Amino acid sequence: MAKKNNGKPSLDRWQVPVGGKGFALKDCDPGAKPYGNGDKNGDKARVAELASEIDALQDIFWADQRFKLLVLLQGTDTAGKDGTIRAVFKETSPLGVRTHGWKAPSTLERSHDYLWRIHQQVPAAGEFMIHNRSHYEDVLVPVVNGWIDRKTTEQRYRQINDFERLLTETGTVVMKFMLHISFDEQRQRLQERIDDPAKHWKFSMGDLEVRKQWKDYQQAYENLLRATSTEWAPWTVVPADSKTHRNLMIATLVRDQLKALKLRYPPDDPRLKGLVVQ
Repeated sequence: MAKKNNGKPSLDRWQVPVGGKGFALKDCDPGAKPYGNGDKNGDKARVAELASEIDALQDIFWADQRFKLLVLLQGTDTAGKDGTIRAVFKETSPLGVRTHGWKAPSTLERSHDYLWRIHQQVPAAGEFMIHNRSHYEDVLVPVVNGWIDRKTTEQRYRQINDFERLLTETGTVVMKFMLHISFDEQRQRLQERIDDPAKHWKFSMGDLEVRKQWKDYQQAYENLLRATSTEWAPWTVVPADSKTHRNLMIATLVRDQLKALKLRYPPDDPRLKGLVVQ
């Protein structure tokens, strides 16, 4: 377990330093459980409690209207992006929370710059927006497949950093989570999808081809994490071989971030004082 500060796990090992100095993805154990207490049932109960806390904070967040929250969930196939959304945000009101899952760009989207479609799906004032995958796909898939060169890749890193700076400077809190699983854990989860007819819809033969590129994707992830962890939008690597721990860590960090905003309800209308409804 990571060292704790005032009873809380330290993020030092899991938050990618600004500029990526000294960071290596191989040093992040996907089987670690820095936020766990060694009791799976207890950790599951804590996730449920945190989901309720996030719901209460989301209510004030929606009323406050000073902020916007963008949560990016990035990870390989089977890393648990869908499961995280279900567990962490299951209590929140649909009125103030939206999700978007990113697929390969459409013909229309490809006719614009690669961030055009992303900007249309960022949160409005008072909203939570959760992205299942994100604009970081544009420095993963094209890089691994050799569709863009190093110069273009580095250019995109700079553009993404500037884009996220724009968002944060206009009131958006950006939280970026890389769900980190091991090669063997992915094998088990893919096999579960093959063996369970109810999960066949989640499986694609293309998943096996992408799995063959595992080392290339791990390197591409390390490169983007180092290049795009900034003061305004740092990356957090979440050890995710344990689904319960993954949910617990992300729920804790989202709750803590919301509490740090010192959210407040808008001022009361003075006309309400002493008002009695007849």
